[in-house]
Amino acid sequence: MRILLTNDDGIHAPGIAAMHRALLGDDPLGEVYTVAPLTVQSATSHGVTFHQPLMSRPTRLNDQEAMAVDGRPADCTKLALTNLWPERYGEGSRPDLVVSGMNAGANCGINVLYSGTVAAALEAAFLGVPSIAVSLHLDGSRPDYDRGARAARVAIDRLLAGGLPAQHEALSINIPATEHLPEEPELIVCPMNTHALVDRYERRVSPSGDIYYWAAGHGLDFRGTDEGTDVHELFERKVTVTPLAYDLTRHDRLGFWRERVNGA
Repeated sequence: MRILLTNDDGIHAPGIAAMHRALLGDDPLGEVYTVAPLTVQSATSHGVTFHQPLMSRPTRLNDQEAMAVDGRPADCTKLALTNLWPERYGEGSRPDLVVSGMNAGANCGINVLYSGTVAAALEAAFLGVPSIAVSLHLDGSRPDYDRGARAARVAIDRLLAGGLPAQHEALSINIPATEHLPEEPELIVCPMNTHALVDRYERRVSPSGDIYYWAAGHGLDFRGTDEGTDVHELFERKVTVTPLAYDLTRHDRLGFWRERVNGA
């Protein structure tokens, strides 16, 4: 199996290095080639670059060849699948799987809409390559990235035991904070929590007298948490798996709006 590894924290982040080690490890899941952002791109969602060049720079990750791209996570997936991967492995070739992460911070609930980690995985699925996003909950203490990545590898192995996900399928894995991670955490498939975040901004004044605002909300402070959703299960110290889609159509409302438009 050939795996494209990417992330949104940047190619020098400890999470992607730990994920790289876990994918290879004593029992390699396959060959791994890394194409990741040059700099931190957290919360850039599914933004892509159009009006400036995507500079790429050969680098190394855990002493293996990798590529740093001065762009966003979705850019990395697009560029890798369109150019970088075929240039490396041959025209027409594609990875068998894209893994995005391991992100420093959970991407559960509506955070998946803001997440660059998830966007990189969704872009792969949109382009026809199955993908898995991996995120690690941070809970104040210094995280053990390698332990979190090993838990992610166990989850990935179980998910792939019956074969790869479908061609256009993306899965999102969230790992509990490592200071609370059980030795053998339960793996549960669940939907995302859809309650809004509680947003907070601090009002400040610059030395020149200009007023500005600094985001001060907690990234996992939701207006509500439904039992059985990814947020609830993650705080119960379970490894969560959520199948994601990129079709944002409200199919259940198409009939209503057709009737209104058609004057029925």
